[in-house]
Amino acid sequence: MSLIIDAPIASKVHKMRQRVRWNHSSILTRTIDQTALVLDDGHADDPEFSFLVIGDSGSGPHTNYHPQRRIAEQMLPHLETCRFLLHTGDVVYPVGSHEQYFSNFIEPYREWLKHGDRPHTIAYDQMVFTHPFLPVMGNHDYYNLPRLYSLFAKVLHPAKQLLGDSLSNSIGVYGSTTGDTYARAFIDYLQRFESTMALDQHLSQHYDALSDMGRCLRYQPGTFTRLPNRYYTFRYGGIDFFALDSSTFNEPSSLPLGNGDSIERRSPKTWQSQTLLLKRQAIAQEEQQIRSEAAQLDPHNPEDLERMDDLQAKLEQLEEIKLDIHKQLQVSDMTAVDVEQLRWLQQRLIASWHNPAVRGRVIYFHHPPYVTEATKWPQAQTLAVRYHLRWVLDGVATALGDRATDQPLVDLILSGHAHCMEHLQTGETGHADAHLNWVICGGSGFSLRRQREEGPMIEERHPGTILEPSVGTQYGASNDIHNDSTEWRDVARSKFYVGLTGHRTERKRPYSFLRIDVQPGTPPKFVLRPHVSERYHRQWREFTLDPTII
Repeated sequence: MSLIIDAPIASKVHKMRQRVRWNHSSILTRTIDQTALVLDDGHADDPEFSFLVIGDSGSGPHTNYHPQRRIAEQMLPHLETCRFLLHTGDVVYPVGSHEQYFSNFIEPYREWLKHGDRPHTIAYDQMVFTHPFLPVMGNHDYYNLPRLYSLFAKVLHPAKQLLGDSLSNSIGVYGSTTGDTYARAFIDYLQRFESTMALDQHLSQHYDALSDMGRCLRYQPGTFTRLPNRYYTFRYGGIDFFALDSSTFNEPSSLPLGNGDSIERRSPKTWQSQTLLLKRQAIAQEEQQIRSEAAQLDPHNPEDLERMDDLQAKLEQLEEIKLDIHKQLQVSDMTAVDVEQLRWLQQRLIASWHNPAVRGRVIYFHHPPYVTEATKWPQAQTLAVRYHLRWVLDGVATALGDRATDQPLVDLILSGHAHCMEHLQTGETGHADAHLNWVICGGSGFSLRRQREEGPMIEERHPGTILEPSVGTQYGASNDIHNDSTEWRDVARSKFYVGLTGHRTERKRPYSFLRIDVQPGTPPKFVLRPHVSERYHRQWREFTLDPTII
């Protein structure tokens, strides 16, 4: 049985709405756009600027080294020349708990924070950023723990230590309360205002900026650095940035159909369910083997410590696969998907294209639609996010007609979730997500992953419409589906991949962050500069990959 609980999408959406007082009368009266912010740093009109990207970082120190802090230190020289940092999700591992925000976020990124010279004085729900830090939610930022586990955790943890179960001690006592901790840390938590008068005063003070849709939140570095919502947009240097919450449209059971507006729900076939159950049983056996090996390791031996890190990473990978299997087995007509957010993105992209002040568009979120990382490429959630985003872009392309011909529909799409850095380009997909650049930045502190053995090309069943994923494509369990009656075609190619290589003592762990330089002009050019801190033989090596211009 899985210890980690992922709440239903409907619950996530409902609770996050409550926390921002979605469409409260005071907000409607002021015509406030709760999905927009203005980054008020005095440079938002400059057509040439730079920003940083990280993701999947929030692990805190490992057993004998601290990759998250290492990456943060390597980013420090860029703070004065980069206007903001985008975080692609999973801010705090493993379950987004408030008890872990100090070690897994505040302390590593103290230079970004007001009073960062005294990090112990900073409460997780009182953070103010001197350097703009603009995250999106990842799946780990939403995870919960069973109530009984939390009640007895204070007893269980010492017992597990005595029994040598060092691989479970990092999970903590509390979960995220379905994203509540993240909301209190980063979002303007309007639910805290008990009276309408206090809410009105707050809105008057901090929602005095103007977006295309009305008044909106003013993000002021060093003064007020809250986000308006779990998904939002802002404009900088003539580029529209769209931040999404992909954890509410990653259900493998609810997939948009072509260019239409309906949502298709399917239950897994009986044979598919049986295969998934067998896969889950095999995972349980593998988990037991990992724990048995860990019990034999010496925590005072440096090589054994790094092996414990590897085993912990493997357990986390297996946990992800179990959750993906669970989502597929729970398919029903009651499965929801965040259609409201998808329609919002579609409408805002169309509006962005009709605005002469906008010269480009960037989308960032957590779950990658295209990826060749070994544990993420076959997951049903990956396909679900691909199909949902594809539905959005198809609708935008239809609305624009021939207007979007001189530049890509979206200039750059950033994501995390896969623990690597990767740049992919789509080919002819048969949809509006064709010929786009997809960059994954998810190797900024947590356990790294390998590239799949199948290689850099991603295939899809022709004609690339919304199809039910088969077990073979989801878990690499079988190639029997590649038969004479099935037509496949290449839809994307990996241009570069930075992730785990080698085995045992020869493993290389290249953690990474990305600097992106935006050049003036229409359409804009983006210069990608990947920076790597590689851990090998318990030593660090820093290097930068050749820049890529897109």
